[in-house]
Amino acid sequence: MHHRTLADRLLDIVNALLLLLTACCMFVPFLYVFSVSFSSMKDFLESDFILWPKEWTAGAYRYILANDRFLRSIGVTVLITVVGTALNLLFTATMAYGLSRPFAGRKPILLLVLFTFLFGAGIIPTYLVVKATGLLDSIWSVILPVLISPWNLIVIRQFFLSLPEELNEAATVDGANPFTVFLRIVLPLSKPALATFGLFYAVAHWNNYFTGLLYLNDPAKWPIQVLLRQIVVVNDSTSLMAEQTLVQPPPAETIQMAAILLATLPILVVYPFLQKHFAKGVMLGSVKG
Repeated sequence: MHHRTLADRLLDIVNALLLLLTACCMFVPFLYVFSVSFSSMKDFLESDFILWPKEWTAGAYRYILANDRFLRSIGVTVLITVVGTALNLLFTATMAYGLSRPFAGRKPILLLVLFTFLFGAGIIPTYLVVKATGLLDSIWSVILPVLISPWNLIVIRQFFLSLPEELNEAATVDGANPFTVFLRIVLPLSKPALATFGLFYAVAHWNNYFTGLLYLNDPAKWPIQVLLRQIVVVNDSTSLMAEQTLVQPPPAETIQMAAILLATLPILVVYPFLQKHFAKGVMLGSVKG
């Protein structure tokens, strides 16, 4: 039986204190955003730093949720995230499985994938390609250019390579073609990996604002992050308030915090349902990668 020394106990205490400090550093900004979003005009004007409202009010949320522009922006983001993640997983998984099978020309294609991973084309060439293909001012402009992540492709390919080859051989002997093997055998065994990278893709789509800012000129097609940038960074709250000029708005800062919280909430709600697969997928990658 291992007896814990004084040094071991001190190390545990130091680790616990560091983890507690890290947790506080991450939690306090969320608490601040939450508290300001529910603060009244009086609390906001009288306090320099609010960690808990004295007088609770949901005026900022009512004001935002009554705005068509914000709701439309949320809908665009949901559409981009759902469609984009589905296409990401479809193309990444099929290409990764193809590159995990032996065929002539596999190495040159894999080298091309590695090349795109190491060297990017840059903003201007990518913009010119998007413009030349007629994707400007379309939601496809924020989906198709990032259809396959080279890093995710390489990791999923390694996962497919770790699956027992006997499964493919047995299915082939039974008369299954490669497409059937992929759908009926490989994909069901890959649920943890697909859930993990699906979460990565979904979070990337939800949080992405740069490509939307670059390619989408019509405010009606802005995803939520572009609208948040307009409200918070540019400090243009009128972009959200223009439709409600007859209503006395809450303080602009409470509107900003409420918008940030509403934009973050969907990912926070979805994550617990994928946490089991996410943890399993990360462990599979670390053991078999």
